[in-house]
Amino acid sequence: MYKLIIRPILFCFDPEKVHHFSFSIISWIHYIPGAAFLLRAIYTKNDPRLKKEVFGISFPNPIGLAAGFDKEAKLFDQLSSFGFGFIEIGTVTPNAQPGNPKKRIFRLKKDKAIINRMGINNHGVEATVKNLKSKKQKIIIGGNIGKNTSTPNENALDDYLINFKALHPHVDYFVINVSCPNVNTFTKLQDRDFLIELVTQLNTYNNQQKIQKPILLKIAPDLNNEQLDEIIEIVSITHLAGVVATNTTTSRSNLTSNKSIIDEIGNGGLSGQPLKDRSTEVIRYLAQKSNKAFPIIGVGGIHSSEDALEKIEAGADLVQIYTGFIYEGPSLIKKINQKILSQSNK
Repeated sequence: MYKLIIRPILFCFDPEKVHHFSFSIISWIHYIPGAAFLLRAIYTKNDPRLKKEVFGISFPNPIGLAAGFDKEAKLFDQLSSFGFGFIEIGTVTPNAQPGNPKKRIFRLKKDKAIINRMGINNHGVEATVKNLKSKKQKIIIGGNIGKNTSTPNENALDDYLINFKALHPHVDYFVINVSCPNVNTFTKLQDRDFLIELVTQLNTYNNQQKIQKPILLKIAPDLNNEQLDEIIEIVSITHLAGVVATNTTTSRSNLTSNKSIIDEIGNGGLSGQPLKDRSTEVIRYLAQKSNKAFPIIGVGGIHSSEDALEKIEAGADLVQIYTGFIYEGPSLIKKINQKILSQSNK
């Protein structure tokens, strides 16, 4: 029903407007008595064999929603009805920022892909904390944190610490976003020395708290093997809990869409099926080169249960979807979980 009726209608309209419209519809549906129960009955797969213990957290299943969909933690309770094992909110910045000028999201339907240059638009960490305080469901929440675009790189540490301290009581794990391709200054934050100093400061605060929260690093798919080796070294030195691989890509390879259309769209991070193979390569490299020394959350181009299994076989402990959720619909989560269960029976 989603791919035959709902998606064709939604895809007739501007992607960003559709995103906000979908939020309103999902929120409205949950005001109907019994709707949440019905959605959970349809989409949720409850089976103890799906449970995963990763970086000290027990996940009911390994399928999560990637950061960027619910930026400000407005809809995580309602989204949990679709069977996600966890939801990552953000990227959150200390202060509200509008992001880049519109239009800033573009569909490449032939490639089942999206190009976005949102620019980390959000209402700031205080608004996000307020939303998180209204949490009703037991869904596991990850907090993806970044810096304000206006903050100079020399002051970036302060931004990450502000976010970390504010969100610490309200999320289950953290993801440091230093790899967003839609903010020019972010690419410079993947520097080895900066990352070591950043994680060290976050660890210092974390260790002073009654409950420590796992901290992961989200990396770009465009890093070469030498840079990936540095990531492995950084994880070892700083005792990061794991890595999220990968963010969107600046590459335009493996696309079948007309080149003139791609050129007209311009810059932005590409997500969806064209990213699948590269993100899997990164996962496999990290897992093999580190001898599986740390957990990996695999994300990038998951549009089917086979895509998710490929990430897990490459070395991912958990996986996240975003563009696949938009193109394939909410049934994708259940299909992946069913595939995992069928593999466990062999």
